[in-house]
Amino acid sequence: MHGTPGATPPPPLPTDRLQFAMPPMHDSVEAERRHRKERLAGALRIFGRYGLEDGVSGHITARDPEFSDCFWVNPFGLPFKHVTVSDLVLANAEGQVVEGRYHVNQAAFTVHSQVHAARPDVVAVAHCHSVHGRALAALGDLLDPITQESCAFYEDHALYDSYSGVTVDAEEGRRIASVLGSRKALVLRNHGLLTVGDSVDAAAWWFLSMERSCQVQLTARAAGRPVLIDHRQATATREQTGGDLMAWINYQPLWQDISRSEPDLLS
Repeated sequence: MHGTPGATPPPPLPTDRLQFAMPPMHDSVEAERRHRKERLAGALRIFGRYGLEDGVSGHITARDPEFSDCFWVNPFGLPFKHVTVSDLVLANAEGQVVEGRYHVNQAAFTVHSQVHAARPDVVAVAHCHSVHGRALAALGDLLDPITQESCAFYEDHALYDSYSGVTVDAEEGRRIASVLGSRKALVLRNHGLLTVGDSVDAAAWWFLSMERSCQVQLTARAAGRPVLIDHRQATATREQTGGDLMAWINYQPLWQDISRSEPDLLS
């Protein structure tokens, strides 16, 4: 808006008249379940757009709000880009399908179910075989505090320094959950990335942000020697940007885009 030189600018609007999205509150289990399933289908489609799918590898799980030891998950073999709410499968802690018409990838679910069991605060777990995540994992490295985004993971992610092939053993899943501890993310050596959150939105955002942070770190190292942000500043930045609420807020433009451009995901 262009004004006349010397003119008095209009007063600012009261902040309560401005829109700002916050995580919704639900008045019933059914409404919360529907919300989680919609966000799960949307996150899977976003992951598909970003090329994070590799064959039948990769999963996002969301805890059911009523049956806390059951989890909604993408169907085995169905492309991420085509998942709808009605396609999602509900599986119990043993990976047995209790609702839905598709199989579940048992290898991935073994890890997810153990993480969910160890972390009752976690609503969603995301794991895909992304390119840059796998590259960093092949080095057995963690993210360095070299950007604002990577600082969100500073001292809040860990390295699972082992590889035992395709994980189908519950004990292996428990070891992974133990190394994760109370953190938001893991680098699984020679495997890839895993992130968690108190919402589907948060877990999905952390995965996307971590994957990009891996890409930046690998690119920066290839070009030279990255300058590290010091401990005090990295910690302060994590405190400002590393919470699940900030992840949820950052994720909303992605949700708005996918839900508006592909409304069939809600079917």
